[in-house]
Amino acid sequence: MQVIYNVTVSIDPAIENEWVDWMRASHVPQVIATGCFLEGRMSKIDNEEPGACTYAMTYIAYSQDHLSEYQEKHAPELQKDHSAKFNGKFAAFRSTLSVIEHFTHEG
Repeated sequence: MQVIYNVTVSIDPAIENEWVDWMRASHVPQVIATGCFLEGRMSKIDNEEPGACTYAMTYIAYSQDHLSEYQEKHAPELQKDHSAKFNGKFAAFRSTLSVIEHFTHEG
């Protein structure tokens, strides 16, 4: 069963463009390259307070075992890199969701 790994990140508006560029060019490709995830998505949270910049990074893990492997073997170093680059300019909240059922449009 697939597992959703969601990382919600609030960033300092002054570094938004730099952060987005780094995520696209470096961080997300490194996360996907671990082989633990089927795909990743970057979404910006709408309807925020003026001046707020919050993103949801959503990764689809192949299974709970794959997510556990990522969290144990890969996440510490990747999170360390993120913290070193953007220290004090972001806050992150992580959550996991088990996919119970997947629905699609059969147009």
